[in-house]
Amino acid sequence: MKTASRIYTALVMIFLFAPIAILLVFSFNESKSLSVFSGFSFHWYRELFRDSETLGAVRNTLVLAVSAALISTVMGTAAAVGIHKLKNRYLRAAMDTVTNIPMINPDIITGISLMLMFVFVGRLFGAATSLNFATMLIAHITFCLPYVILQVLPKLQQMDKSLPEAAMDLGCTPMRAFLKVEIPEILPGIVTGLIMAFTLSLDDFVISYFTSGNGFQTLPIRIYNMTKKTVTPKMYALATIIFFVILFLLLLSNLVDEETAQAVRAAREKKNARKKG
Repeated sequence: MKTASRIYTALVMIFLFAPIAILLVFSFNESKSLSVFSGFSFHWYRELFRDSETLGAVRNTLVLAVSAALISTVMGTAAAVGIHKLKNRYLRAAMDTVTNIPMINPDIITGISLMLMFVFVGRLFGAATSLNFATMLIAHITFCLPYVILQVLPKLQQMDKSLPEAAMDLGCTPMRAFLKVEIPEILPGIVTGLIMAFTLSLDDFVISYFTSGNGFQTLPIRIYNMTKKTVTPKMYALATIIFFVILFLLLLSNLVDEETAQAVRAAREKKNARKKG
């Protein structure tokens, strides 16, 4: 049984990571072939950095992803604190349901509904164009918010409720107690939510496609437009760079969680040692 489980796990891992491995290898291929590796070369990386239109799309994507991640992290943290402080059980259940809707809802439904709303509001105020960078930013914040809330809320539930109360008893204002006591306790959840919001915004295509204007093109939309003709191997080079950036962010997130867990264990050990002493 154990052997069968290991074989099944290995097959799943191969199925998941074989396409990425092929992409990484052929990003260094000297020719355009996807079946024959003719030689190791950085040719497609050089071609990538000469493509001003693709680099512009990368810049737009990064600006959008960073902006959406920062704003959704601030708003999501505030929302998580508000939900955590709710006393009414039914109201809290309703807020949890509302938070889950954007994640469960198909992207195409979210994209179309947001597009219709932006067009309606734009025409209502007589705007010349309804879709632009601002509409994409609002759309990305909308679908990133629930993920931030779901990362921060468990940290708030794990936190000792007496900590902010003790800080206020010692003279801190509620805001100072929140900044000095609660924020450090929930920081791993905030960082994880920030990274998740960044990667989700970076990766999104469907919602971006429906809410983008003519003057703003993200990288997924740029690649989609290229598929109508041909996708050159310089896109493999770009995908390789993005893969390692996301891998670095994932490792950073895991390190933050591990350091926090070690700090919590150390604090508990000191507390237990004092009780025994």
